[in-house]
Amino acid sequence: MPIPDAVHTLADDLRQIFHDRLRSVVAYALRRQDSRTPLRTLVIVDSLVTDDLTRCAALVVRWEHLGLATPLVLKSGEFDRSLDAFPFEFGSILADHVIVAGQNPFDGLSVAQEDLRRACEVQARSHLLHLREDYLETAGSRDVLPALVLRSAPALAALLEHVRSLQSSYRAAPILAEISHLTAKSHFTTNDAVRIMPEYLTAMERLTNDIDSWSVTGVGVA
Repeated sequence: MPIPDAVHTLADDLRQIFHDRLRSVVAYALRRQDSRTPLRTLVIVDSLVTDDLTRCAALVVRWEHLGLATPLVLKSGEFDRSLDAFPFEFGSILADHVIVAGQNPFDGLSVAQEDLRRACEVQARSHLLHLREDYLETAGSRDVLPALVLRSAPALAALLEHVRSLQSSYRAAPILAEISHLTAKSHFTTNDAVRIMPEYLTAMERLTNDIDSWSVTGVGVA
């Protein structure tokens, strides 16, 4: 895939800041790239001090005008050590990237399946707990339920995407599939929210328990 000129400009700017401390410049998430989405990049350096960040900060507006997202800047070894903490996020970088400058920082790296399962469980439990908390905070007011459900939909959609990456055969409960496709502009009434809320809570609890029970050998990355 051709590397946009803007990324080469970024690499040149970074060489002026880091000189021989610059190890790698990587563009990623290219398969999800469109004309409206800033291009994402990862930068690996040998060392990083506040002055480096200050000099980079002075160029962020220039990079944004070139269509670039603010680069993710890591010190050597930080990506490797963070794979277990951000398995989905960093795993997606491993799966879809182009080396723009320097060496390949991902040689020999992979994401452990148990780290993916654990991260998915954390995401599911967090969604369930926040859903319960938000429901309590309605203080019994039915009128705020539609906003609660609509607000939760993007996070639920992201969760279900991660679940399917672990279990390609997974089919979401109909209520979860319905909610995950809602947007802020969806026509969603108070009666709709009152109807689905009990089933939503039950389905989320069941999904969380299912993920908790999956063994490492029982999951696979699609």
